[in-house]
Amino acid sequence: MNKSKILVIGDLMIDHYLWGSVNRISPEAPVPVVDIVKETTVLGGAGNVVNNLYALDCEVCVLSVIGDDEAGEELRELFVAIDVDVYLIEESKRKTSKKSRVIASHSQVARYDNESKEDISSNSEYILYSNFIDICADFDTVLLSDYGKGVLTDSLTAKLIKYANSIDKKVLIDPKGKDYSKYAGAYLLTPNKKEAIEASGVEIKDDKTLIESLKKLQYIADLSVSLITLSEDGIAIYDDKLIMRPTVAREVYDVTGAGDTVLASLGYCLAQGKDIVEAIEFANLSAGVVVGKLGSATATLEEIEEYRASLHKTSIEHHIQSFTEIEIEVARLKKLGKKIVFTNGCFDILHRGHVSYLDIAKSFGDVLILGLNSDSSVRKLKGDSRPINTQDDRAFVLAGLQSVDFVTIFSEDTPYDLIEMIKPDVLVKGGDYEGKEVVGSNIAKEVKLVQFVDGKSTSKTIDKIQNSSC
Repeated sequence: MNKSKILVIGDLMIDHYLWGSVNRISPEAPVPVVDIVKETTVLGGAGNVVNNLYALDCEVCVLSVIGDDEAGEELRELFVAIDVDVYLIEESKRKTSKKSRVIASHSQVARYDNESKEDISSNSEYILYSNFIDICADFDTVLLSDYGKGVLTDSLTAKLIKYANSIDKKVLIDPKGKDYSKYAGAYLLTPNKKEAIEASGVEIKDDKTLIESLKKLQYIADLSVSLITLSEDGIAIYDDKLIMRPTVAREVYDVTGAGDTVLASLGYCLAQGKDIVEAIEFANLSAGVVVGKLGSATATLEEIEEYRASLHKTSIEHHIQSFTEIEIEVARLKKLGKKIVFTNGCFDILHRGHVSYLDIAKSFGDVLILGLNSDSSVRKLKGDSRPINTQDDRAFVLAGLQSVDFVTIFSEDTPYDLIEMIKPDVLVKGGDYEGKEVVGSNIAKEVKLVQFVDGKSTSKTIDKIQNSSC
């Protein structure tokens, strides 16, 4: 897909983490003593939205106002590490937001903030809006990340939305406060359930009150799509009718920044031309990844796909892939650092020897890809009486085995082209190849030979069947 070009405007901050452990209570007061072992800083607030978009391989630009202070310089340095255009306006008397969190044993022990919350100056607002007009047309989508720290003033927000709408750019907003009329004309907002209740005045108890709240928010802010995030219940939207996409329960370590991830994921999908239902499904998966991490986190496309695959048992047919499909799959797996194992064969009548061989082969890595001889190539190897089972039947049975991740059928005399495309970490063949040249051994990083189970072979199985029928 083409890179999504997304413009982010909002309150930037630094998320500062002090990581340690607790082994005693302070003698001075009934509070834990945290022994700090590590200190990290990452972009927070609207910066976390930017980080999430960067993880999704988007082309990103950010507009904001910061202080002329040490934290502001630190924030600029954090942007240097990622390929993001920044338009940062400095105010001399303003404090750049910095939130420090003390983390011990996977739990947040304390947080202290140092920041300014008053509205930015009229001069800063003028400069930011002028920059926005100059560059807005170059982007697919505009995201406003409002943390209530003074960048997105009422007047600036109204002007940003009005201008973006005039050039047909969707504006997605993570809102703050109770008065959502501030965001009138936006494409959608991303309030959570608590925020939606406060802004709409409707206590959400069931589908009926959920719809009532969604409609109220849509009316208040003149939204194209009304949306509410519902934590473990997923995301609900109202677009002429109620549509809900539940999330899937997983262990939650930290929900910090999950709202930023939802906003970024929705913006990414809509910029790619996806519809709103596809967008909320993707946002659910993204949020599912980040809540399983500590601190303000992001989710890459590879992590999201891995998470999706782990949540939903795929059909057997999904594990039977063409050359083109397996090439894409291999690229994804390698990005995730997976160790790929390859083996090949006819596997005509599946028996215990085959299953044992494949089980051992899988133990050499993370993913086992099996190259399966087509019917025509089996006939060349075994004669016109073989195979007994067609290539489709053989592939289906093999793909159903726990040890086999993917099956790809090849018609050539050898699987050399397939091995060259996959470039496996480990190439596995039977013990009868001891002392022989193994096709593809010059490509794989390592070759492993696996001994067959004595007395178990397709030929012996066929002989037994023929003798029994006589």
